[in-house]
Amino acid sequence: MEKSIPEIQVDISLTPQVFTRHNLKLRALLLHDEAWFCARDIGHLMGIEWHERKAIKLDSDQRRLLSLQGNGGAEEHLMLSESGVYAMLVYHYLPENRHLRQWLTHQVLPMLRDQPQLALTQAPSLGLLEWNGGALSLLHWRKEPWIRLRDMPQVVPVSGCGSVW
Repeated sequence: MEKSIPEIQVDISLTPQVFTRHNLKLRALLLHDEAWFCARDIGHLMGIEWHERKAIKLDSDQRRLLSLQGNGGAEEHLMLSESGVYAMLVYHYLPENRHLRQWLTHQVLPMLRDQPQLALTQAPSLGLLEWNGGALSLLHWRKEPWIRLRDMPQVVPVSGCGSVW
């Protein structure tokens, strides 16, 4: 059974940052604090011809299709997560790629993480609220943390004989 490549559900096309190494471009972006790199660009930088089937080796959380804004408008691109790029460097090992890994690790990633991120149309994102008494899921939406109503008794203990919830 062939694995499929998940596509992120976003109504907009994302604008990547473009990095250049040896006159080859690398399109990359941060999405929910995770670095994503254009698979075709990584292939060129590694000196291999990129085929989408090469990404099938990766786990589903290491690859996805994203709509990127470019000169000709929005186009869908296969993107690799940071761990996906490192996995591809291991799968297609060449001693010269050590310098590529060092460039990604010491120059590209710090620059990506230093750039302010644009909110994806204020899309909600999941988080975790932890304290000594436990943990529960949290939704960040419109710059506010949200807790499910059914989780409120864990946060605010109910006193007395009647339950508010």
